[in-house]
Amino acid sequence: MRKETRYEGDGLIRLDKFLAQIEPEVSRAQFQQLIAEGCVAVNGAAQLKPAFKVEPGSLVAYHLPVQEPTELLRQSIELNVLYQDENVIVVNKPSGMVVHPGAGNAQDTLVNAILHRWPEIARVGEAGRPGIVHRLDKDTSGVLILARNPAAYAWLVKQFKSRKTQKTYLALVDGQPPSPSGRIEAAIGRDEKNRQKMAVVYGDKGRSAVTEYHTVETYLKHTLLEVLPLTGRTHQIRVHLAFIGCPVAGDRVYGRRKRTLEMPKFFLHAYKLAIKLPGDESLSEFTAPLPDDLKAILSTLEKD
Repeated sequence: MRKETRYEGDGLIRLDKFLAQIEPEVSRAQFQQLIAEGCVAVNGAAQLKPAFKVEPGSLVAYHLPVQEPTELLRQSIELNVLYQDENVIVVNKPSGMVVHPGAGNAQDTLVNAILHRWPEIARVGEAGRPGIVHRLDKDTSGVLILARNPAAYAWLVKQFKSRKTQKTYLALVDGQPPSPSGRIEAAIGRDEKNRQKMAVVYGDKGRSAVTEYHTVETYLKHTLLEVLPLTGRTHQIRVHLAFIGCPVAGDRVYGRRKRTLEMPKFFLHAYKLAIKLPGDESLSEFTAPLPDDLKAILSTLEKD
């Protein structure tokens, strides 16, 4: 598989290090081997040294071997099913569960559990992520819908792409936002200093992103927000809330270096999803209550 990307950093960077940042699922050692085999070119010229210094603005092209899809493991894992019919399954995904298998996560994912209970989903959607039409971060709990057949998959994917779904999250943030309610419009793209992170970017380097929020409860050092992402960019809520100075509590990637609460995960929950089910003309609404561990955190906070 041939891919290419442009280095948009400020200083020189080793070729193998740059590629490893672009493709976090491929190790640096693997890229060193690919470079030595002549599978990487910079500005049209093949480079055989992993230590080659890439200059800002350089176009890097590389070939990744196409891996044959492997059969996904089916596991008996308990699921909190909120709704099911012949077309869809709606679950309350727990925090800590990865949605689909990937590098380093071949088992114990939501897809592994789904395939055990509904094996027919193996033939729906993309290989490796059957039935999946949208995702939640590993540490984000809440409502997630899956398709049970190809027709339902196409129906749901079209809605998410056209932004006709309504997603509502609950987020506990550090501090208080600039206003009780607000709208954040800021493009999101790869962080130039750390390609494994996302960031608010300017010019044409990112994709448009819009998030609305409303205050639910104000605490002495925190605020509970209802958050509505109107677009679906990677890590959008976490990046946007950090951008306005009130990162999600417990977020070790986009949050404050000195944590205000000792938490094993960040406080973000997909509370509600409104979507048209296959064949319906009106929206159906699915709600997942706040998990007990997050409720317990709120009970320890002093109200403002």
